[in-house]
Amino acid sequence: MTIRLVLAFVIAFAAAYAAGRIVIPILVKMKVGQSIKEIGPTWHLNKQGTPTMGGVIFIAGLFVALVVMGIPAIVRGDLTHAFLFLFALVYGAIGFVDDYCKLKKKENTGLSGWQKLALQVVAAVLFVLAMRLTGIAHSELYVPFFQVTVSIPVPVYYVFAVFVIVGCVNAVNLTDGVDGLATGVSLPVTLFYTVMAALWGYETQGIFAAALTGGLAAFLCFNFHPAKVFMGDTGSLFLGGAVCALAFAFNMPLILIPLGIVYICEALSDIIQVGYFKLSHGKRVFRMAPIHHHFEMGGWSEYKVFAVFTAVSLVFAVISWLGVRGRF
Repeated sequence: MTIRLVLAFVIAFAAAYAAGRIVIPILVKMKVGQSIKEIGPTWHLNKQGTPTMGGVIFIAGLFVALVVMGIPAIVRGDLTHAFLFLFALVYGAIGFVDDYCKLKKKENTGLSGWQKLALQVVAAVLFVLAMRLTGIAHSELYVPFFQVTVSIPVPVYYVFAVFVIVGCVNAVNLTDGVDGLATGVSLPVTLFYTVMAALWGYETQGIFAAALTGGLAAFLCFNFHPAKVFMGDTGSLFLGGAVCALAFAFNMPLILIPLGIVYICEALSDIIQVGYFKLSHGKRVFRMAPIHHHFEMGGWSEYKVFAVFTAVSLVFAVISWLGVRGRF
């Protein structure tokens, strides 16, 4: 199976890299440029007009790899990888609509917060129901590090799952604020899933994870500072959906706590900043939120933010492996 996962990675990388060579010039020609908020770091203003919606590049790479490497599983009737892709694609579609609205308005504001939240909750509810009905996921909650499984009432599980999915998807979205950051931080996460699949024999989940890793690696060639393209909400919401879907497909959503620690810190910093600002009538905890901007405002270069945050993600991916290695 390991060879199949390697092939999935290689095919996705090659397809995504080829897609990038084709898609980026098209986006430039169509003037699908990112609008930069004036309240952000002033040096980000020179990114104005950089093509966005680039998430279609690694989505395309993932799709090609799934079609090529997923055929034997489909013949057997195992559609898990297709199911994971479809779920992530729904979130990618929400992001696409948001990106389109931003471009149409020519400003960095697309769908309203309530509109996005409503669509994401509906998608999460449908996903959880489908996972339960197909038997891919169940309400027995595996607890990493303690190697125990806890049974919880089905209604409680539904609420928990929807909360985790919507929270994680938006946390990944917030992480996408510096060239290559969401891509770099997510690579150790998807690599973790790939390794776990290889060790535990989860073939279809492994093909999906390996292909996503390959697609992201190729996308980073274009997204690294100075970025030639941004993934946009199209890519970041798809990526968040994929990261969540894999956690539930492995029946260990709680692993997202250590594995997604960077995402969590990004989201918490934003929540703390907004909450404290309102309670204190204008005071701030961070120089700017999410937290990657706090470090930027403190003098860190985009290279340093990318390197440190990606390294932290890698360290916690290893810690996550230590927490689940005794599962089987």
